[in-house]
Amino acid sequence: MVLIDSSVWIEYFKGAESALPLNGLIDTNNICVNDLILAELIPSINHKKEKTLKQLLMTITKIRININWNNIIYMQTQNLRHGINKVGIADLIIAQNAIENDLELFAIDKHFALMAELHGLKLYDL
Repeated sequence: MVLIDSSVWIEYFKGAESALPLNGLIDTNNICVNDLILAELIPSINHKKEKTLKQLLMTITKIRININWNNIIYMQTQNLRHGINKVGIADLIIAQNAIENDLELFAIDKHFALMAELHGLKLYDL
C-alpha cells in the first residue's frame, strides 16, 4: 500500500504531471490515506462544495494514526542535527504513520526525501 500525501492530492487535482503516477495506483486500488491527510484536504473541498470528490476520498482505505510523541521529538531532533529544517509536526506524523505501518509514502514535498534514509521512511518510487 502507498500512503498518498496531501501534496500529491493537491497537485493531482490541479492536473500536474508530477502527480500522474497516482492514476496507476488508483487503478490497482493500492492507495491509502489517514485522518491527518484528509483533514488537510477536506476543508477546501467542503468550501468548494465538491461533494462527489469528498465522497470518493472517504472511500479510500484509511490507516489509523498512533502518535508516539517521543518518537516525533526524536525524529525532529535528528532532522535538525542533519540540517533538515522546517519540517512541520504534521509531516512528521505522516512520516511516522508510514514507517510504523510499513507503507510507502508518495509525497512531493522535498523534506520527505531528505528524511527517508535518516528515519527508514520508504518513498514511492516513480
